[in-house]
Amino acid sequence: MKNVRHIFFDLDNTLWDHRKNAYLTIKELFSQKKISELYNIDFELFHDAYHEINEKLWEQIRDGEIDKEHLRKYRFYNTFLRFEVEDQELADYFEHHFLDEILKYNELVPGAADLLDYLESKEYKMHIISNGFQEVTERKCVLSGIADYFETITSADSVGLRKPRPEIFQYSLDLAKAEKKESVMIGDDWIADVKGAQRFGIDIIFFDVYDDNPQEADLKVVKQLSEVKQYL
Repeated sequence: MKNVRHIFFDLDNTLWDHRKNAYLTIKELFSQKKISELYNIDFELFHDAYHEINEKLWEQIRDGEIDKEHLRKYRFYNTFLRFEVEDQELADYFEHHFLDEILKYNELVPGAADLLDYLESKEYKMHIISNGFQEVTERKCVLSGIADYFETITSADSVGLRKPRPEIFQYSLDLAKAEKKESVMIGDDWIADVKGAQRFGIDIIFFDVYDDNPQEADLKVVKQLSEVKQYL
């Protein structure tokens, strides 16, 4: 990839380990509110249900079917409802504290720090394109110690559109003063990152964290972040 000068990263689960940080945060809130004792709910089952519901709601946000207020109101409410606990006040407590408490953990995906050091040493210009909330995206980068690697940080809220829409890619490239031919996207989401980048017309390295093993000709796929070095 000789012409590449600009690298655009997805943030959650590509660099910042959202799955792990969310797990630890929900486990803490679960303990604080004594959910197991009061409602006889197993934490692992609760977390699995939350993950499924949350992922579906984020897909609906990505597709423009709901807004972030809907997600914030219902992701924990619907999770508790699955265990026959209908309590909006309890769900609101989890939601309110989740957004603050998750930033106490800030675990990075294995290999993220090393890869960023490597790319910086190669003098690549690095950027973030995230579908997350603007204020949370920026705080994640700062608190995890990776903000200084990036020249620009673009989140969906700042554009009013989410990946895979081409406008958010164009906004980020314009902000970075980058051209398509000198840019590559690295991300873990098949629709938002891979298909979004392909339709927009920039190269993509797919971080296949779920072992989807896509059979697509000429697609660059890595299972570990360290494998990105073979392309850059």
